[in-house]
Amino acid sequence: MADQDLRSFVRAYGRAHPGEVIHVADPVSIEEDVMALVLEYERRRRYPILFFEKVEGSDIPIVCNVVASRRALAWALGVSPTALAAEYARRIKDHIKPVVTPSPAFHQRVLTGSALDLAALPIPRYFPGDAGRYLTAGMLVARDLDTGVETEGYHRFQVKGRDRMGVSLHSRRRMFEYQRRAEATGRPLPCAVVLGLHPLVSMGSLAYPAPDVGKFEVVGGLLGEPLEIARCTAIDLHVPAAAEIVIEGEILPNVREPEGPFGEFTGYVSRRSTEHVFVATAIAMRERPWFQSIGSGRAGDHITTLGLVREAEIANALARVIPNVRGVHVPLSGTSSFTAYVSIAQSRPGEAKHVIPIVLGVDHYLKLVIVVDDDIDVFDEAEVLWAVATRMQADRDLVVIAGSLGAMLDPSADDRGVTAKLGIDATRPFGEPFAEKLVMTPEKMAWARALVDRLAQR
Repeated sequence: MADQDLRSFVRAYGRAHPGEVIHVADPVSIEEDVMALVLEYERRRRYPILFFEKVEGSDIPIVCNVVASRRALAWALGVSPTALAAEYARRIKDHIKPVVTPSPAFHQRVLTGSALDLAALPIPRYFPGDAGRYLTAGMLVARDLDTGVETEGYHRFQVKGRDRMGVSLHSRRRMFEYQRRAEATGRPLPCAVVLGLHPLVSMGSLAYPAPDVGKFEVVGGLLGEPLEIARCTAIDLHVPAAAEIVIEGEILPNVREPEGPFGEFTGYVSRRSTEHVFVATAIAMRERPWFQSIGSGRAGDHITTLGLVREAEIANALARVIPNVRGVHVPLSGTSSFTAYVSIAQSRPGEAKHVIPIVLGVDHYLKLVIVVDDDIDVFDEAEVLWAVATRMQADRDLVVIAGSLGAMLDPSADDRGVTAKLGIDATRPFGEPFAEKLVMTPEKMAWARALVDRLAQR
């Protein structure tokens, strides 16, 4: 089996990309320091993995920005950044069942009873407006109590006491449904919060497989081999064996407590929450664990993977009905959630508008779709907006859907998460005369690139 742990990935990525794993030897506080440094690097358009060696009040180091860049995600899959979405879309369709290993590293230290205290972990506060300290990189693992199918996903956890956290299941997907069904019969939902994972495990947990497919099988497809899993120490549940830290417990039925506010992926303070309550029964960890953090708000660490997953799901959905899709991008500017750009090679009238409802139907978070011709690079927003400015006419090229299911955390949606959605056909009218685009010959551009490269070396 290949290395499936976070440590091996970080070390190998650092060797392959000098300067992209930065060790911070200066002491840092868990009060906003980690987030501030992430923001400063992003202001400089950099997304390195950050390893904080000295955390005030803790002997556990913090690692963050592991999934902040498309380059790191592509390297994890063994492809170039330009091939990332296509490779991810291909692999999530390959399902490989996990295998159980008996002696995982996270069994090395187990805290229960009076020794159990979440304060033992260096859990940060990210923004001044946050209600408290938050686990952001905790992958929640649970099993459907009726079907036995496991699922995973990322949810925010607000620390409320030595063994108690508030959790919001606002995505309202499988985890929400598992908890809802358990609660309907008065049962708690046994689950585990898993920290310190290989990027491919994180990426697989965000996929949307069929209801009867466990996400560990999707992770296996990404890895190209079975994911190694291991039983928790105190509950009947399996989690990735290479994890750094596992917080075992349950979500209580029919209990709600205020949770938040918190700086969400939208870039705004969010007070919306499902207000569920998680109670820990054990903390299991490696002898000297790493604590993984994911920057909150619009940080690349928080939203880059969201865009990748949506690109793959959109591409797979379109491939079933429109064979001439040339590119799909869900940009950071739309919080990797609300906006999608699609390029197509038009083959018949009305095709661009046919794309719009298909894309909006892939994910209820999406609310703006722009369709462009295949001469437009969907990863270049200047080109996309140029196409909108020069090829779109508002009276014929806009598609508006009112009263649609949206994201609960969208600050522009109503309190129910209901929103309006917009599609823009920014393609040239099919089969009709249109202005000729200015294009330089490939030969001249090759000459210019070579000359600029030579000039840069002088």
